[in-house]
Amino acid sequence: MSENVQFELSNQSGDLVSSKDLAGKKYLMFFYPKAMTPGCTTESCDFRDAYADFREAGYEIVGVSPDPPSRNARFKEQERLTFDLLSDEDHALAESLGAWGEKKLYGKTTEGLIRSTFVIDEEGKVDKAYRNVRAKGHVDRIKADLLG
Repeated sequence: MSENVQFELSNQSGDLVSSKDLAGKKYLMFFYPKAMTPGCTTESCDFRDAYADFREAGYEIVGVSPDPPSRNARFKEQERLTFDLLSDEDHALAESLGAWGEKKLYGKTTEGLIRSTFVIDEEGKVDKAYRNVRAKGHVDRIKADLLG
């Protein structure tokens, strides 16, 4: 995997955050379908609770969803999330990484965001991809893989 991740998206405060801001750092970029829904809340809170462990190992964390900044701001405040939530409203970043497409939801096939997490290295390249994951237990699996 050597996809170079490039983006410039608004965070929950409306400030632009770009891949250049994270250059030279390792980070986890997790894509969640919709703020303030049960699965996304579980996953985001698990990342929040593991944030110190990831930071200690040299990883930043950013969440990405198609939600507007105002919804992400409410979500961040409500759940006391400790990292930026970026708005990929046109889902261009998600599409570029294969985190947008056809998925099954309650037996129906729809198009939308596919819950995924990408480990990005210091050069801005995808080091590891976790695609189409379940919210529950996902963060523990990443911790086991990356932190031992």
